Amino acid sequence: FADGSRLLGSQRPGYGTLQRDADKSRMVGPRALPQGGGHAREGLAQKPHEVTGYQTKTWRVALCHACSVLTAGLLLILFHWKPSLEVQAKCKPCALGQADWVIIRDRFGQCFTTRVRTEALGEGSLEHHPGARLEDRRTSIAISVSDEEESRDTIRLHEKEETNILRYYLFEGMRYIWIERRQAYCKVSALDEGWTCADLHLSQAGLDQQDHNTRRKIYGPNVIEVPVKSYARLLVEEVLNPFYIFQVFSIVLWVCDTYYYYAACIFLISTISLGLSLYETRKQSITLRNMAKMSVGVRVRRPNGEEMVVSSADLVPGDCISLPADGMLVPCDAALLTGECMVNESMLTGESVPVMKTPLPAGGQAAGTVYSPEEHRRHTLFCGTQVIQAKSYVGREVLAVVTRTGFCTAKGDLISSILYPKPVSFKFYKDAVKFVLFLAVLAFIGTLYSILILVKNQVPVEQIIIRALDLVTVVVPPALPAAMTVGTIYAQNRLKKRGIFCISPPRINLCGKIRLVCFDKTGTLTEEGLDVWGVVPLENNHFMPIIHEPRCLPAGPLLYSLAACHTVSLLRAQPIGDPVDLKMVESTGWRLEMTEEEEGELPAFQQFGTKVLAVMKPPPEEEQPRDRKHQSPVGILRRFPFSSSLQRMSVLVKLPGEASAHVYIKGAPEMVASLCRKETVPVDFSQMLRHYTTDGFRVLGLACKPLSTVTTFEEALQLPRDSAESSLTFLGFLVMKNVLKPESAPVIHLLRNANIRPVMVTGDNMLTAVNVAKSCRMVEPKERVIFVNASPPSHDKPAALKFILAEHSQGEEQLEGLYQRDGCCLQPQPCHFALNGKSFAVVCEHFADLLPKILIRATVFARMSPDQKTQLVCSLQELNYCVGMCGDGANDCGALKAADVGISLSEAEASVASPFTSRVANIECVPTVIR
Repeated sequence: FADGSRLLGSQRPGYGTLQRDADKSRMVGPRALPQGGGHAREGLAQKPHEVTGYQTKTWRVALCHACSVLTAGLLLILFHWKPSLEVQAKCKPCALGQADWVIIRDRFGQCFTTRVRTEALGEGSLEHHPGARLEDRRTSIAISVSDEEESRDTIRLHEKEETNILRYYLFEGMRYIWIERRQAYCKVSALDEGWTCADLHLSQAGLDQQDHNTRRKIYGPNVIEVPVKSYARLLVEEVLNPFYIFQVFSIVLWVCDTYYYYAACIFLISTISLGLSLYETRKQSITLRNMAKMSVGVRVRRPNGEEMVVSSADLVPGDCISLPADGMLVPCDAALLTGECMVNESMLTGESVPVMKTPLPAGGQAAGTVYSPEEHRRHTLFCGTQVIQAKSYVGREVLAVVTRTGFCTAKGDLISSILYPKPVSFKFYKDAVKFVLFLAVLAFIGTLYSILILVKNQVPVEQIIIRALDLVTVVVPPALPAAMTVGTIYAQNRLKKRGIFCISPPRINLCGKIRLVCFDKTGTLTEEGLDVWGVVPLENNHFMPIIHEPRCLPAGPLLYSLAACHTVSLLRAQPIGDPVDLKMVESTGWRLEMTEEEEGELPAFQQFGTKVLAVMKPPPEEEQPRDRKHQSPVGILRRFPFSSSLQRMSVLVKLPGEASAHVYIKGAPEMVASLCRKETVPVDFSQMLRHYTTDGFRVLGLACKPLSTVTTFEEALQLPRDSAESSLTFLGFLVMKNVLKPESAPVIHLLRNANIRPVMVTGDNMLTAVNVAKSCRMVEPKERVIFVNASPPSHDKPAALKFILAEHSQGEEQLEGLYQRDGCCLQPQPCHFALNGKSFAVVCEHFADLLPKILIRATVFARMSPDQKTQLVCSLQELNYCVGMCGDGANDCGALKAADVGISLSEAEASVASPFTSRVANIECVPTVIR
């Protein structure tokens, strides 16, 4: 591509500008296109497709109508089977900017057609970013304008007598708008890609009515429409299927040949199969429409300070909405600006544990980062999720800014993946077509032979025709599609009786082809809840023996970190939150009290010298050990919630009578140790960690530090996360017991006996994962485990790959007894590779040639992020494995959707996270689905 700086402009990307993206696969539209070019390849968030423009010609349309009449409607049937042929016949190729129809070829090679729509925008404007000042706003149209001083992308839509025309088309529910300077159609969500966290905070004032109306036209209504076809239309579409047309022809032929009983039987089977198929299809469409349909009243802010209640269908990106304290169903994707929310995301993830959402960072370096719903997941309210409780800070409302609407939202993406799934490339279907074609050739040869014989024997012409065609219907089985449809529907109902629900029936046929199944660990192979086994404290920088009762700890940083470092909240006086957090708090005996705006503010303020979010109070004196009496409570100022990518969470707390605050952090031990000052981490850190993880315990690291710069609630809100989580003092380990589900080992043994390979993919520690793999017989006692340790290149060393026998390794960080890549000589006896997320990333990038060889032997993948789980599933599919994935749906959504057969263990009847959902929360469902 040529340099695009003139096209893109050098200014800070803002609302409505299209920015250059470093990742080529996410680049929206081409940078430049030769004049009059009719093609544009769009790389749109994993769904790149090629678009070709066509312009309708009246004489061509008239000619097609005439040909349809002359061929007795056969041409119309052909057009129904191949819509792209109809567009090519009735229209002439043209530049995309003038097209009334487009043909879209998606990444799977499938062709679709859609009409280009136009809409007058009138006099409207859009500011450059959500919070632009009123005087900065342009009065000329456009999502951005281009003049001599500034060169920006624009939707310069066609200027016909001073009226601005918006050109767009709808594809798979998504709206694509024409950008003149790009000479391409871009997904409408591309207009918001330049927002930074600071920009979003500027939009608290809200949008004025004119801006809102213009955006409403550009973005369209905030609805996720699921088309539900009538029975008549479904019947016509099904009957026009080539197989059914052949079936009708066969039945007519048999009736002519007086095969009444056979014709009646086939007719009956086909009618029942057709009826069942139509009923199931329509029922699923209605269920999906009811799931997607959402209309709620939302309070929206306007710049003059007033608030108005509008329908959720009228929301547009940039609107500032106010969340009620008792919660609501979220009708769009929105970034939380003020306050804290407890959100139930089970609709999207299948995870029933409520999630704490905190405000988007407003100060420091983090405010300048570009907003990303995935990266800022813990600050984003997703469409379709339920806010259980919203709490405001400093007497203000809980505010959020709308970032995505309609099919661009997380819920829209999931509904889209159900409505338009990736085509199932099932070898059986391809072989079935080859088989039918082979039979057709046989039938043709047989027909020619029988015609010759019959003519020789001077049989009447009518009889010759009937006999010859009859041979075709005998050789090619007309009842095949009916039998397959009935078989799939019965299989679906049998699964339903066993508590397994399927939202993608074509995948049922794939289940028997599975040769490898990936399992998540926590909640899938092991029990969901963890029990606290004990705490390993430090004294003089040395580990002390484990203390099994945390409430026996003396008052100090270690006890306070256990009592306060969590995201537990109260809902109707009941503590809710992550099961690990709940067990940890329960083990200390401390109680949580939320400070209410009205009642609890004053005593807490007097006690801590500032407002606090919540107070952790020690247990009553009679419940405390005699030698340990804790009097002082702990006030929580701010929480940085757990993030899979950061592998940690932290809180800012204040003790009564102390001027400055403290930060407490808990997370993956290796991550916490890397953030601590080296002198505070014991020298035997790795050995102690290995001691517990090898026995299958889940271990969390704890650390703290005083923050002299933070003394008040307001200062705590301004503190950037990265400055809080650095130069810490290591406190010790929290050790938790994770029990294997009783069903796990027998199922894994059954799969291995059937030559189906089990693989574990977890976010947990490597040694814990290996221990669980051995406990559930994924790795048999006599089989060896080899750690694959890959390190990225540094300034003086190239990327290195080492293979270490598990019994030689001295823990995850210091690995000894190395086998270098060049001189590596692996034993011929059965062995299993185990690697973590960091090594997996390095192997993918620097040792791509070795990746297939490693994947064929790898059984344990630890410390894997959600994205890496998806990448692993796709890599295994590239090795021609038919991959199953079984997880609890929390952070496995991407992998469950990417797998050929994804099974989510969820109480919801149909988790949209995966094609299959099992109500029984153990892996016994896997053999059932395969059978």
